[in-house]
Amino acid sequence: MKHAAKRSAKPLDPGRQDSSPERATELNLIVRIVSSSLILNTHKGNPHACTHLSLHYHLVFSTKERFPLIRKEWRADLHAYLGGIIKGLNGVPLAIGGVEDHAHLLVGLRSTHRLDYVLRDLKADSSGWVHKKVSQRKFQWQSGYLGLTVSPSQVERVRRYIQNQERHHKRKSFQEEYLELLKLSGIEYDDRYLW
Repeated sequence: MKHAAKRSAKPLDPGRQDSSPERATELNLIVRIVSSSLILNTHKGNPHACTHLSLHYHLVFSTKERFPLIRKEWRADLHAYLGGIIKGLNGVPLAIGGVEDHAHLLVGLRSTHRLDYVLRDLKADSSGWVHKKVSQRKFQWQSGYLGLTVSPSQVERVRRYIQNQERHHKRKSFQEEYLELLKLSGIEYDDRYLW
């Protein structure tokens, strides 16, 4: 606290151009995470050398054989738990939604994440949670998933889409939605291996 009292009351100016030690200290104090864009690996001795990423993914996966197992009474708790898993993996959960037979997640991840490992951990840990907390021993997720990259300009649109899943699925089944997402994303698929 004594050090804080000695600091200048001047506001920080991230646009100021100088290379003084005071400027380097100022730059280290500026928060450089905006939304889920992540800054990694500040290089020692050079406060300006950083890696800036904006890696957003829309993840979709269903219950095994698309059985309607995710009950409304505990769905919000499951979604919160999925968000906690993402945070525990050093990711950023931006939106989580879904209905009785599938889940949607919008997440910000780091370059060091392997998407298949993230999904493996999400499914295994959340299945364990359902088994223990909800006592639904037969609960399982499907083995596959859909993972789409989301440009920063579309993050809000995808967030709204995920938050409105219940309303959306009054008109459309999971299978219809999944096929639509594949087509919109230009992903080739073989009908024999979808379900």
